[in-house]
Amino acid sequence: MTVADKIPLTLHHLALNETPYPPLESVQKAIADCIPEIHRYPQFYADDLIRSVARWRDVQPESVIIGSGSVGVALQTLHAFTNGPDDEVVYGWRAFDAYPIITDMAGARRVEVPLTADGEQDLERILGSITARTRVVILCNPHNPTGTTVGARALEAFLDALPKSVLVLLDEAYMEFARDEALPQGLDLLRSGRENLVVLRTFSKAYGLAGLRVGYGLSTPETAHRIRRMSVPYSITEVARTAVAASITAEDELAERIATVTRERTRMQAALRARGWRVFESRANFLWLAEPERCEAFHRACAEPGIEVRLYPGEGIRLTIGTPDANDLVLETVRHL
Repeated sequence: MTVADKIPLTLHHLALNETPYPPLESVQKAIADCIPEIHRYPQFYADDLIRSVARWRDVQPESVIIGSGSVGVALQTLHAFTNGPDDEVVYGWRAFDAYPIITDMAGARRVEVPLTADGEQDLERILGSITARTRVVILCNPHNPTGTTVGARALEAFLDALPKSVLVLLDEAYMEFARDEALPQGLDLLRSGRENLVVLRTFSKAYGLAGLRVGYGLSTPETAHRIRRMSVPYSITEVARTAVAASITAEDELAERIATVTRERTRMQAALRARGWRVFESRANFLWLAEPERCEAFHRACAEPGIEVRLYPGEGIRLTIGTPDANDLVLETVRHL
């Protein structure tokens, strides 16, 4: 037996916060129907998709930005609002791995503010890190990788205290899983007159279209225009446009999927806590195990039967919620740790 033969085939992908389920059936049919046309170029700047999202979100088309996932919109935003290493981008850390990458790509300077001991973004320390060079602040709500949230009052107070010259990128990639009416919605903040705000959403998570790379941003028409000038022509394929158009008309199907994931999140959170693991309260489709001493043992145990989880050495584990069978296997695998 070779070394390769001893490496288990990965059976359960619980590391990248993907949905464990394929696209909705109506979306799969729409994708199949458009395949005969993929020899044609898509629209230069995804104008039809912009109009579809605008109608769906009840905003002006001029307020919508489309990109390659929400991270694509975020990168366009940093290119539009920073201009070299003298400009700063501030965010809590640890956070989504792409934040430092896109800050570097834009040529700006990273300012990484430690999270609180409870895995929350420290808004007071972030405000204290703002300087005359700060151009953009990124907030993630719910937060990746901890799943924690910023409440409405705290977020509004933060925005009130922030200089109007600083743009806020509010990353709501996991908002569909929050299911919490008290959680602030970026679109509501925009409608209340917040002008220095860009709200990021994605079709990669709840909608199950991670492989098609489509996200969108919402902002004022002036800000959106500035960001859209950084768009890459032809970057949204016709397959992606078709899938998104079908997805936003299948809200009932989607709600069932989300309910299944959130039920499993609650079950897994309770089961892991009952077994002595420190698990933060999550409003996303994953759990954060705040176990710096035991995280590597958890990761090794899961790898043995072919379960991928996300290890942050010396910090913790981010565990994506999978199917009930996959989640049961995780619980059984780590039972003796």
